[in-house]
Amino acid sequence: MTVQQHAQTHDSRPATGDYETVIGLECHVQLATQSKMFCGCAADYAGAAPNTHVCPICLGMPGVLPVMNRVAVEYTLLTGLALSADIPEATKFDRKNYPYPDLVKGYQISQYDLPLVKGGSVEIASGPTTRRIHLERVHLEEDTGKLTHIPGGSLVDFNRSGVPLMEMVSMPEIRTPGEARGYLQKLRAILRTLGVSDADMEKGQLRCDVNVSLRPTGEARLGTKVEVKNLNSFRSVQRALEYEIQRQTETLDRGEPILQETRGWLEDKGVTVTQRSKEEAHDYRYFPEPDLPPVFVERAWLEQLRQRLPELPDARRTRYMQSFGLGAYDADALSTDLWAARLFEDTVSAGADPKKAANWIQNDVARLRVDSELVLKAEHLAELIRLVDEGAIGISAARQLLPPLIETGKAPLALVDELGLAQVSDSAALEDAVRGTIQANPSAVTDYRAGKATAINFLKGQVMKSTRGKANPAVAEELLRKLLA
Repeated sequence: MTVQQHAQTHDSRPATGDYETVIGLECHVQLATQSKMFCGCAADYAGAAPNTHVCPICLGMPGVLPVMNRVAVEYTLLTGLALSADIPEATKFDRKNYPYPDLVKGYQISQYDLPLVKGGSVEIASGPTTRRIHLERVHLEEDTGKLTHIPGGSLVDFNRSGVPLMEMVSMPEIRTPGEARGYLQKLRAILRTLGVSDADMEKGQLRCDVNVSLRPTGEARLGTKVEVKNLNSFRSVQRALEYEIQRQTETLDRGEPILQETRGWLEDKGVTVTQRSKEEAHDYRYFPEPDLPPVFVERAWLEQLRQRLPELPDARRTRYMQSFGLGAYDADALSTDLWAARLFEDTVSAGADPKKAANWIQNDVARLRVDSELVLKAEHLAELIRLVDEGAIGISAARQLLPPLIETGKAPLALVDELGLAQVSDSAALEDAVRGTIQANPSAVTDYRAGKATAINFLKGQVMKSTRGKANPAVAEELLRKLLA
């Protein structure tokens, strides 16, 4: 689908000319259902051999009939409720006709004039404030196969064909590439919180096309929009928009027209290239799907779904600030990451100070986290924070403990004894290390005695290094000052 209305917005940072930028996003979200949209084939095809999750229905064989996946419909309705959107009482499916090698039937079962969800909005950060980006529609369709291009031809894997796909079309209210990225990140957070999709862009579970146009500031007539595809990360979306805004600005400054077209993003070169002229909706020859009945959304069904709504990211963010005293940055970062949010709340429940727990999760834990499969017990993180607070270990030793804590699952105190990382606070025990540091760093000693205040921090750091982080920093500094007096 294309964005049907291209409303006026203002780019707060135009590239070079005095133009207004208008951006709209079309997001395709693979739903995390067990089976495909219109057949019983498994929807999770990750790691499967090509063309093994297929049947006559998703291969479009003559005479077969589709059966609607009710869970996919419920996931779409849940998304609509989370967006505070309008849910029509009746909807239907349509055939979208176009020839392409990855579309074995020659048409895609989608929705045209009666989507499951109309409207809705998400709140994003916009500089020091926030504002809402509205959606035009959310509709349900089936995914296509996957093409792999090789020298001399192309291969098609139909494992993906028929997987439930939710298309989310924004209104063109996004003003900058940074806002586009923020909008996508908020959408992903909502989808993951609902449990309707993992929404991983690198795995193709969240795919995004952007529509962007420019027009002279203050002019009523809309500019010609260009669609950009092949965007597989938040960074790609932002970079592609930045490039395309610059390209269109330079084109207009030369007095040349913008062509309505579809362009592809080349990540390695950082440019967009022409793919094809832009189709209009009538090119697809939509008509009602004759093999599926209309869908009626009963109000009782909708209320049952409403009761299933979890706490959403915006509400979680507010609670973290009000109940735990977190700042806006930490609250926003944690509330949009479901894994981090769960670890944070469990760690606080285990007795940790909320601000310290947030700091550990956002920094030290985040550096070790490759994906959401990282296993760290909340009670262990809470104990680690407590050991630092009590002075049993230093912060450096605590950071050394974190990797084995995750890898072994052992309790922090046991690892402290096993690895010999207990904090040393006895001046007599530290004196040799401090004297050795003084002897090994004569220039820093000279700087300190000459009144250079930062020299003491360097020397203290060397003591910490020589003791593998076990020295109590306060005791080490006190001893340094005493011996250098």
